[in-house]
Amino acid sequence: MRTLLAPLFVSLFSFLATATPASAQSQVRFGYVKYDSILVSMPEYASAQKQMEELRKKYEQEALYNEQSFRRQYVEFLQGQKDFPQNILMKRQRDLQVAMERGLNFRHEADSLLKAAEEEMLFPIRQRLDKAIQEVGMEHGYEYIVDIDRQVYPFIHPLVGENANPFVCRKLMLQEAPVMPLAK
Repeated sequence: MRTLLAPLFVSLFSFLATATPASAQSQVRFGYVKYDSILVSMPEYASAQKQMEELRKKYEQEALYNEQSFRRQYVEFLQGQKDFPQNILMKRQRDLQVAMERGLNFRHEADSLLKAAEEEMLFPIRQRLDKAIQEVGMEHGYEYIVDIDRQVYPFIHPLVGENANPFVCRKLMLQEAPVMPLAK
Protein backbone atom coordinates (compact mmCIF):
# COMPACT_ATOMS: atom_id res chain seq x y z
CA MET A 1 0.00 0.00 0.00
CA ARG A 2 2.83 2.32 0.84
CA THR A 3 4.41 1.60 -2.49
CA LEU A 4 1.20 2.70 -4.21
CA LEU A 5 0.81 5.90 -2.17
CA ALA A 6 4.38 7.10 -2.61
CA PRO A 7 4.14 7.56 -6.42
CA LEU A 8 0.71 9.13 -5.95
CA PHE A 9 2.08 11.69 -3.48
CA VAL A 10 5.04 12.44 -5.72
CA SER A 11 2.73 12.92 -8.69
CA LEU A 12 0.37 15.11 -6.67
CA PHE A 13 3.24 17.17 -5.28
CA SER A 14 4.80 17.73 -8.72
CA PHE A 15 1.38 18.67 -10.13
CA LEU A 16 0.81 21.21 -7.35
CA ALA A 17 4.32 22.60 -7.74
CA THR A 18 3.79 23.25 -11.44
CA ALA A 19 0.18 24.41 -11.07
CA THR A 20 0.87 27.04 -8.40
CA PRO A 21 3.05 29.34 -10.52
CA ALA A 22 0.55 29.21 -13.37
CA SER A 23 -2.34 30.14 -11.09
CA ALA A 24 -0.25 32.84 -9.45
CA GLN A 25 0.46 34.30 -12.87
CA SER A 26 -3.19 34.35 -13.79
CA GLN A 27 -4.01 36.30 -10.62
CA VAL A 28 -1.84 39.28 -11.55
CA ARG A 29 -4.16 42.04 -12.68
CA PHE A 30 -3.33 45.53 -13.73
CA GLY A 31 -5.16 48.48 -15.11
CA TYR A 32 -4.20 51.09 -17.62
CA VAL A 33 -5.31 54.69 -17.98
CA LYS A 34 -4.72 57.64 -20.23
CA TYR A 35 -3.68 60.03 -17.47
CA ASP A 36 -3.52 63.20 -19.55
CA SER A 37 -6.86 62.46 -21.20
CA ILE A 38 -8.55 62.20 -17.81
CA LEU A 39 -6.68 65.24 -16.48
CA VAL A 40 -7.83 67.54 -19.28
CA SER A 41 -11.44 66.34 -18.89
CA MET A 42 -11.56 67.45 -15.26
CA PRO A 43 -13.46 70.72 -14.67
CA GLU A 44 -10.70 71.95 -12.36
CA TYR A 45 -8.24 71.66 -15.25
CA ALA A 46 -10.40 73.86 -17.48
CA SER A 47 -10.61 76.43 -14.69
CA ALA A 48 -6.84 76.36 -14.18
CA GLN A 49 -6.26 76.80 -17.92
CA LYS A 50 -8.59 79.81 -17.93
CA GLN A 51 -6.67 81.36 -15.04
CA MET A 52 -3.40 80.65 -16.82
CA GLU A 53 -4.66 82.33 -20.00
CA GLU A 54 -5.64 85.44 -18.02
CA LEU A 55 -2.22 85.49 -16.38
CA ARG A 56 -0.48 85.03 -19.75
CA LYS A 57 -2.44 87.97 -21.16
CA LYS A 58 -1.32 90.21 -18.29
CA TYR A 59 2.32 89.29 -18.82
CA GLU A 60 1.96 89.75 -22.56
CA GLN A 61 0.45 93.22 -22.07
CA GLU A 62 3.38 94.20 -19.88
CA ALA A 63 5.86 92.81 -22.40
CA LEU A 64 4.16 94.81 -25.17
CA TYR A 65 4.31 97.93 -23.01
CA ASN A 66 8.07 97.40 -22.54
CA GLU A 67 8.50 96.82 -26.28
CA GLN A 68 6.60 99.98 -27.19
CA SER A 69 8.68 101.96 -24.71
CA PHE A 70 11.86 100.58 -26.27
CA ARG A 71 10.64 101.41 -29.78
CA ARG A 72 9.79 104.97 -28.73
CA GLN A 73 13.27 105.40 -27.27
CA TYR A 74 14.81 103.95 -30.41
CA VAL A 75 12.86 106.30 -32.72
CA GLU A 76 13.92 109.27 -30.57
CA PHE A 77 17.50 108.06 -30.74
CA LEU A 78 17.41 107.74 -34.53
CA GLN A 79 15.82 111.17 -34.95
CA GLY A 80 18.32 112.93 -32.71
CA GLN A 81 21.53 110.99 -33.29
CA LYS A 82 22.85 113.52 -35.83
CA ASP A 83 22.31 116.38 -33.39
CA PHE A 84 23.48 114.72 -30.15
CA PRO A 85 26.94 115.41 -28.78
CA GLN A 86 29.08 112.28 -28.43
CA ASN A 87 28.51 111.83 -24.67
CA ILE A 88 24.69 112.08 -25.03
CA LEU A 89 24.82 109.70 -28.00
CA MET A 90 26.76 107.17 -25.90
CA LYS A 91 24.33 107.59 -22.96
CA ARG A 92 21.31 107.02 -25.23
CA GLN A 93 22.93 103.90 -26.70
CA ARG A 94 23.49 102.54 -23.17
CA ASP A 95 19.89 103.42 -22.28
CA LEU A 96 18.68 101.50 -25.34
CA GLN A 97 20.86 98.53 -24.45
CA VAL A 98 19.54 98.51 -20.87
CA ALA A 99 15.93 98.81 -22.08
CA MET A 100 16.42 95.93 -24.52
CA GLU A 101 18.01 93.72 -21.85
CA ARG A 102 15.27 94.63 -19.37
CA GLY A 103 12.62 93.61 -21.91
CA LEU A 104 14.34 90.29 -22.64
CA ASN A 105 14.85 89.57 -18.96
CA PHE A 106 11.19 90.31 -18.29
CA ARG A 107 10.13 87.81 -20.98
CA HIS A 108 12.40 85.10 -19.56
CA GLU A 109 11.25 85.79 -16.02
CA ALA A 110 7.61 85.83 -17.13
CA ASP A 111 8.06 82.41 -18.79
CA SER A 112 9.53 80.99 -15.57
CA LEU A 113 6.79 82.53 -13.44
CA LEU A 114 4.08 81.22 -15.76
CA LYS A 115 5.52 77.73 -15.66
CA ALA A 116 5.70 77.82 -11.86
CA ALA A 117 2.15 79.17 -11.62
CA GLU A 118 0.87 76.39 -13.89
CA GLU A 119 2.60 73.72 -11.80
CA GLU A 120 1.14 75.25 -8.64
CA MET A 121 -2.37 75.35 -10.12
CA LEU A 122 -2.19 71.78 -11.44
CA PHE A 123 -0.68 70.26 -8.28
CA PRO A 124 -3.98 69.80 -6.35
CA ILE A 125 -5.72 68.61 -9.53
CA ARG A 126 -3.05 65.98 -10.12
CA GLN A 127 -3.26 64.95 -6.47
CA ARG A 128 -7.02 64.42 -6.80
CA LEU A 129 -6.53 62.35 -9.96
CA ASP A 130 -3.72 60.31 -8.39
CA LYS A 131 -5.91 59.60 -5.36
CA ALA A 132 -8.78 58.44 -7.59
CA ILE A 133 -6.42 56.16 -9.53
CA GLN A 134 -5.09 54.68 -6.27
CA GLU A 135 -8.62 54.08 -4.98
CA VAL A 136 -9.64 52.38 -8.23
CA GLY A 137 -6.52 50.24 -8.06
CA MET A 138 -7.38 49.08 -4.55
CA GLU A 139 -11.09 48.57 -5.31
CA HIS A 140 -10.40 46.46 -8.41
CA GLY A 141 -7.49 44.50 -6.98
CA TYR A 142 -4.91 45.76 -9.47
CA GLU A 143 -1.24 45.12 -8.81
CA TYR A 144 -0.53 48.40 -10.58
CA ILE A 145 -2.01 50.87 -13.04
CA VAL A 146 0.08 52.05 -15.98
CA ASP A 147 -0.23 55.32 -17.88
CA ILE A 148 -0.39 54.53 -21.58
CA ASP A 149 -0.25 58.22 -22.58
CA ARG A 150 3.51 58.03 -22.13
CA GLN A 151 3.75 55.34 -24.83
CA VAL A 152 6.34 53.29 -22.93
CA TYR A 153 4.27 50.10 -23.20
CA PRO A 154 4.29 48.99 -26.81
CA PHE A 155 2.06 46.02 -25.99
CA ILE A 156 -0.51 45.31 -23.28
CA HIS A 157 -2.29 41.99 -23.53
CA PRO A 158 -6.03 42.73 -23.49
CA LEU A 159 -6.80 39.60 -21.45
CA VAL A 160 -4.46 40.61 -18.62
CA GLY A 161 -4.73 44.40 -18.54
CA GLU A 162 -7.99 46.19 -17.93
CA ASN A 163 -8.97 49.68 -19.08
CA ALA A 164 -9.35 51.59 -15.80
CA ASN A 165 -10.32 54.92 -17.41
CA PRO A 166 -14.09 54.42 -16.93
CA PHE A 167 -13.62 53.53 -13.26
CA VAL A 168 -11.42 56.57 -12.60
CA CYS A 169 -13.84 58.84 -14.47
CA ARG A 170 -16.73 57.52 -12.36
CA LYS A 171 -14.69 58.03 -9.20
CA LEU A 172 -14.08 61.65 -10.24
CA MET A 173 -17.73 62.01 -11.29
CA LEU A 174 -16.71 62.85 -14.85
CA GLN A 175 -18.55 61.97 -18.00
CA GLU A 176 -17.51 58.45 -18.90
CA ALA A 177 -14.55 58.42 -21.22
CA PRO A 178 -14.94 56.57 -24.51
CA VAL A 179 -13.44 53.10 -24.74
CA MET A 180 -9.87 53.48 -25.83
CA PRO A 181 -8.03 51.09 -28.09
CA LEU A 182 -4.72 49.67 -26.93
CA ALA A 183 -2.99 49.92 -30.29
CA LYS A 184 -2.35 53.30 -31.84
